[in-house]
Amino acid sequence: MNIVFMGTPAFAVPSLEMLIAEGYTIAAVVTQPDRPQGRKKVLTPTPVKEAALRHGIPVLQPQRLRNPEAVAELAAYKPDLIVTAAYGQILPKSVLDMPALGCLNVHGSLLPAYRGGAPIQRSIINGESVTGITLMYMAEGLDTGDMIARTEVPIEDDDTAGTMFEKLSQAGAELLRRELPRLVKGKVEAEPQDDSKATYAPNLSRDDEKIDWSRTSREIYDQIRGLVPYSGGFTLWNGEVFKVWAAAKPDSAQKPSGDAQPGTVLELQEKGIVVKTGDGTLTLLTVQPSGKKAMDAAQFVRGTSLTAGTVLS
Repeated sequence: MNIVFMGTPAFAVPSLEMLIAEGYTIAAVVTQPDRPQGRKKVLTPTPVKEAALRHGIPVLQPQRLRNPEAVAELAAYKPDLIVTAAYGQILPKSVLDMPALGCLNVHGSLLPAYRGGAPIQRSIINGESVTGITLMYMAEGLDTGDMIARTEVPIEDDDTAGTMFEKLSQAGAELLRRELPRLVKGKVEAEPQDDSKATYAPNLSRDDEKIDWSRTSREIYDQIRGLVPYSGGFTLWNGEVFKVWAAAKPDSAQKPSGDAQPGTVLELQEKGIVVKTGDGTLTLLTVQPSGKKAMDAAQFVRGTSLTAGTVLS
């Protein structure tokens, strides 16, 4: 049986490595083109490409998978099954219809909740206490295919998007390992999704990173966690971007703190920068002023011109 694996970020690597370790034949790997990374814009391969090359697996990197040339190149590998995990492009019907056993997707949410490109980040931002993995058949819609199996993964209070990506990537590989033999033997009964319960998780934008200090402390805390370690949240100080990479978990029993405007810096302590929120305060632990590297509060406080009473916007 020839399997073509499609994936791009580190999230997909455990699923690929599992397939290889279990002895499945990976005919080819399809991943996104190399992209410039870092300040020096060094052209960098995707984590999935790096894993494939370590194992000597052919790698395809079409700019657009729906181009006829890309479809023809893929068809030449005669896949019996296509497995995807965070590939980053919608598969056209010509590809969906190609393998006899269909196209499987390892999706980072409990479908039909959080369909789309940022289910892990948005589940944290929205304050969810549990998420999971859905193994599903792919269809032409956005994460609308029939579900083969699901597994739940708790979101702890100190989890970030980064820690949940790791947990879910491992959970996805394990779910795929468990279900794939049954699928190959024709013993899988897929369940249609209830579209009336669908919610969506579109890719994050700059607006999702901007902190609104009038929101509750918990909402801002969850927002920051959902953006780490990729972009972080940000506010404005003296008209310049001031990033927030970590905050202390707010006390659920906290009470409103005076009449200060939300966003007002109330105290600068070595353990953190206390900022007024819509329902109390939030203590910032790791920050990054414009043009500087991220630093903990103690380092920042020692050399800052920020003073109590300053309003972050």
